[in-house]
Amino acid sequence: MLARFSRRSLRGVSRVARGSNGRVCRRVGVLSSQQLQNSLNVFPQKLDQTRGIKTLDFGGTQEDVIERSDYPKEKIHSIFADDTFSMLGYGTQGRGQALNMRDNGLKVIIGVREGGPSWDLAISDGFVPGETLFPVLEAADKGSVIMYLLSDAGQKMAWPEVKQYVTPGKTLFFSHGFSLVYADDTNIKAPEGVDVILVAPKGSGTTVRNLYLEGRGINSSVAVYQDVSGNARERAFALGVALGSGYMYETTFEKEVYSDLTGERGILMGAIQGAFQAQYEVLRENGHSPSEAFNETVEEATQSLYPLIAKNGMDWMYANCSTTAQRGALDWYPKFRDATKPVFEELYAEVKNGNETRRTLDVNSRDDYKESLEKELAEIRESEMWRAGQTVRKLRPENN
Repeated sequence: MLARFSRRSLRGVSRVARGSNGRVCRRVGVLSSQQLQNSLNVFPQKLDQTRGIKTLDFGGTQEDVIERSDYPKEKIHSIFADDTFSMLGYGTQGRGQALNMRDNGLKVIIGVREGGPSWDLAISDGFVPGETLFPVLEAADKGSVIMYLLSDAGQKMAWPEVKQYVTPGKTLFFSHGFSLVYADDTNIKAPEGVDVILVAPKGSGTTVRNLYLEGRGINSSVAVYQDVSGNARERAFALGVALGSGYMYETTFEKEVYSDLTGERGILMGAIQGAFQAQYEVLRENGHSPSEAFNETVEEATQSLYPLIAKNGMDWMYANCSTTAQRGALDWYPKFRDATKPVFEELYAEVKNGNETRRTLDVNSRDDYKESLEKELAEIRESEMWRAGQTVRKLRPENN
């Protein structure tokens, strides 16, 4: 077990656990305007903090970093004084960004299918039909900045109608480079006469909202695809702050989508589920109980070690565990690197050549996609490992 830490390390675990078990873990959804007001009463000083970071050394490479203090609220209001932001799509990302922008004093309207679940959700969040809530095409017509945050497959399907409202002088905004980078598959091309920009938060829309409410802000990548006005770059960074970014780094549409698709399929989601499952199955096949296998595979990783890695780095975590755990990790990580690197190389190639895009558009556009998705998710949810996890999570102190 890796949990044989020094006293200093255990104090770190305790601090992480208190933070995780308290304010952060209780926020499991995107918060409403009333909850925002409550948060403002709790965190008034945090929301005004600045960091002053400009150029940083990233492992030997100097990179410029734009932070929220570069764009105070007054500057954002000046830049966007005459703009109406049409948020097309109200999934988790669109919702989190829209609520943050509205709370930052920008004029935001929502465009979704009338009468659908997203329409009702927007109403519950305070958007008013006919005033700040409209069907998709009507919202597109009214907006000077069209924030195209439908799903990737949805963007392809809606574009033939939406594009007629992306007229010269407007700004077309994305939070993912998918649609333009894979234009041969999506048939979405940048219209003439419009700025085309991207702000891609590195996390879910729920995280975008919750970190904003905590006075922190998420890190985001920013890119300019087309600059007609001459001000696209500044508007992109200003909008990044308005929608909830804490700091931003500049990239391209291509690099954003290549890294994003690789990460999602790789270490962020796909690889981690595969690695969890493989270790759990080996432990179970060798006679370990479900609770022991889950604790040694998932619970200790997510509740103890990963927070420490996030806070201080992998080397710190290695240095503060038992010598037995330390030696084993140092000896075995090259084996896992060598075993998995070919898979990551194949994955990146499939992303870059568009095969992953074509599969995504094909499968996600099928009429039975939601039913098929539920079957795939149910297979994971109903597996012994994650059913054991349901019981283990109930045993956490914050749940008793």
